Amino acid sequence: MQTAFVGLGAMGSHMARNLHRAGLLAGVWNRTGAKARALADELRCRAYDSLAELAQICDAVVICVSADDDLRAVIDAMAPTLRRGTLVIDCSTVGAATARDLHARLGAAGVDFLDCPVSGGVEGARTAALAIMVGGDESAFGRAQPILQKMGRTIAYMGPSGAGQAAKATNQIMCAGIIQAVAEAMAFAKAEGLPLDRVIDTLGKGAGSSWYFVNRAPFMADNKFPAGFRVRLHAKDLRICRDMAARHGARLPVVESTLQEYALLIDQGFGDEDISSIFRLKSGLFPQNPPMGG
Repeated sequence: MQTAFVGLGAMGSHMARNLHRAGLLAGVWNRTGAKARALADELRCRAYDSLAELAQICDAVVICVSADDDLRAVIDAMAPTLRRGTLVIDCSTVGAATARDLHARLGAAGVDFLDCPVSGGVEGARTAALAIMVGGDESAFGRAQPILQKMGRTIAYMGPSGAGQAAKATNQIMCAGIIQAVAEAMAFAKAEGLPLDRVIDTLGKGAGSSWYFVNRAPFMADNKFPAGFRVRLHAKDLRICRDMAARHGARLPVVESTLQEYALLIDQGFGDEDISSIFRLKSGLFPQNPPMGG
């Protein structure tokens, strides 16, 4: 299938490269045109200035943008020229209600929409090892397999439209609790004077280990937090989780406490750092640990 890619951020650029390696990538678009042109030059494909023009040439389009409003704007621009039978694969993290709305809107025009949020970080995007959670029509899920398999290692159909986003929201709640626990544990180990490299190597093989411990505890040990999953973006995702839970009449303490700490990090100018920078706050729980400002 001739596949276009929309949204070339930290995740999307690697996902597009993987589609190119598979011979599927027909063109790219990004809100910042220079980024699209640079990737197109690298991959020897076309960078489109117009989403409407891009929509005309593709059998499928993969989207990876930051928020609900961004996704709606992309769909608004493409919808008039999307051909019947086109497959729209949205790998953004947005609300389940947004996914269901777009599924219904595009479906009425004969276009298949799948909500396919991903997990696995920049590392997973680079190595095509993402976990992909899919919601939408099962027939469309079958058609999307040749594309999804080039971007991810674990691909799971979760149910009708919105189910992929509900699964991603579940994942983001887990990430919030895990990153808090890892940061507190690392702050404790630091206060105890333990050799942090040996702590990471040993406990990374123990019962309390996790992807975040193995991959992000080293950031904490080095006091450096290069953007993998930015604080601002996880905060956005957790607000989605909070809103979805509220529809059930529920309040999620892990989500609320993480949002409060992210607000502090953003106020201190760390919103574009990786979420492991929550260690800055956890380290301050121990008076003997030095402060971790910018």
